Amino acid sequence: MAARADRPAVGERAAALRAAQAALAAEHAAVYGYGVVGGRIGDDRLAEAREGYAAHRARRDDLARTVRDLGGRPTSAAPAYALPFAVPDAPAAVRLAAELENRVAAVYADLVRASTGSLRRQAAGALREAAVRAVRWRGGGVAFPGLTEHATPATPSASPSGGSDGV
Repeated sequence: MAARADRPAVGERAAALRAAQAALAAEHAAVYGYGVVGGRIGDDRLAEAREGYAAHRARRDDLARTVRDLGGRPTSAAPAYALPFAVPDAPAAVRLAAELENRVAAVYADLVRASTGSLRRQAAGALREAAVRAVRWRGGGVAFPGLTEHATPATPSASPSGGSDGV
């Protein structure tokens, strides 16, 4: 029975496969992005960039196996990826590394939600690792790593709704 609990049902398996493919695509982009980071980063943070590059390559390879295990064909890497902004120097490379980690964390948050068992644990570990690397690059954390891309900023309404306290 324990083995059954780790195997998702057909609909859950399809959702996990879609989320794993999205995570794989994000890892392909992160590997590419860290190549750019490594070319622009200062010597003082080059080891950190290499560590991030190696971590994303390893996660990418693990995800390709996971996709196959779920019955899918792993998505291939694109020949190149559009960067979110120009990276002419070391400070921009640091910003790019933080952005890459934020984006990867977001897809791992989706994979955590879509998966069960050991895949969920692996996705949660990857989310945690991306959040830690993002903090290192950015110098500060966020309340809910991986969810920042999904959040919409609150905007005050022109007139209060609800009770007399405006809630």
